[in-house]
Amino acid sequence: MADQVASFYFHPRMLDYNFGPNHPFKPDRLERAVALLANLGIKPTDPGLATIDDALRVHDEGYLDAIAHAMDLDADELSMYGISPGDTPAFPNMLQGALNYSSGSVAAAREVCNGAKLATTLAGGLHHAQRNRASGFCVLDDCAMALSILREKFERVAYVDIDVHHGDGVQAIFYDDPTVLTCSIHQDGRTLYPGTGWVDETGADFSSINVPLLPGTTADVWLWAFRNGILLFLKEFKPGAIVLQMGADTHFSDPLAHINNTAQSYLEAVRDVKGLGIPLVALGGGGYNITSVVRMWAAAILTLNGLEIPGDVPEPFAGEWNMPKFFDPEQIQSSGQEQAEKVVAWLETH
Repeated sequence: MADQVASFYFHPRMLDYNFGPNHPFKPDRLERAVALLANLGIKPTDPGLATIDDALRVHDEGYLDAIAHAMDLDADELSMYGISPGDTPAFPNMLQGALNYSSGSVAAAREVCNGAKLATTLAGGLHHAQRNRASGFCVLDDCAMALSILREKFERVAYVDIDVHHGDGVQAIFYDDPTVLTCSIHQDGRTLYPGTGWVDETGADFSSINVPLLPGTTADVWLWAFRNGILLFLKEFKPGAIVLQMGADTHFSDPLAHINNTAQSYLEAVRDVKGLGIPLVALGGGGYNITSVVRMWAAAILTLNGLEIPGDVPEPFAGEWNMPKFFDPEQIQSSGQEQAEKVVAWLETH
C-alpha cells in the first residue's frame, strides 16, 4: 500500500507542540492517528524542519521574537501577543515547537508546488493564529504559510476549512488578497469562539466565503450547506491548488462545540474536495473527543488516497481506545424538527 499513497508527513518532534496535560489540544490525538494509519499501511515521512523564514511569510518578526522568549515574558507582555494561561499558554521552546508542528504543512505545500497532486499531514491546521497574535490554541498559522508557498507556483489558490470554528486567522491574513479564496463552514459566531465568520465578511472581490450554522445542525444539513455553499464557490473560483483544513470537531461527540455532524458526512466533504481533481494540501485541525478525531482523521487520509475504509478499527486500537468502528450509526444522519425548533427558540432569547 505504501507505494500507492501520497506523502503523509509526520515526525515525533511535532509532539513538542504541547500546552500541558490539562489542555484539550493534546498531542495524543496526532500520535494515535499516526499509529492507526501505520497499522493500515500508511507510513509517515519526516517533513524536515520549518524555518523562521517560513513563518515570516505570514507573521511579524516582533511576534516571532516574543514567542521565542515566551517563558521570560511577564503576563502583561504575553497578553499583548495572545498568550494566556487558559487558552494558549506559554510552554518551553514555544517557537520551535510551533515550527515543528507547522513543518508538515510547509513540506506538503512545497511538494504540491513541485508537481504532486496530493500531500498530507495531520499536524497543523492552526487556523486561528493572527499575523501578530496567538489565538485559540494556535501559535503559528501553518495554513496561511502553506497558502503563501502555493502562491509562488499558482496564480489563484483556495483554503477550505471544515473545522467547527471559523478560520479567522487565515481569513484575516488574506482578507485583502483576491488571489486567495478563504472558505469556512462553522458554528454560528454568536454561539462559539471566535465569534466571527459572518456571511458579510466577503474580503477582496468576494474572496472570503463563510457559512455559519446554528448549534444543533445535523449531518444532513451540514453536508447540504457545504455542497451548496462552499463547494459551489470553490468551483467558480477555479483555484490552481487547495489547502484543506480537516478539523473533526463538528462531530456530535465533540465537547467544545454543538454541531451534530457524523464521520460519514465529514468524509463526504473531504471526498468532494478531492473529487475536484485540483492539487491538494490536506491538514489536521481541531477535534477534542479523542476517539472521534482519531478515527475520522485516519479515515480522511484513506479517503484522500482513494483507499477503502475498513468497517472495524483494527486491534489493539479498537479495544485499547474504545473505538470499534470508523463510522457512526446511520440514523444519526437525519435531522429532527423538534431539535431545530429548540435551536431557533434558544437563539431568539440570547
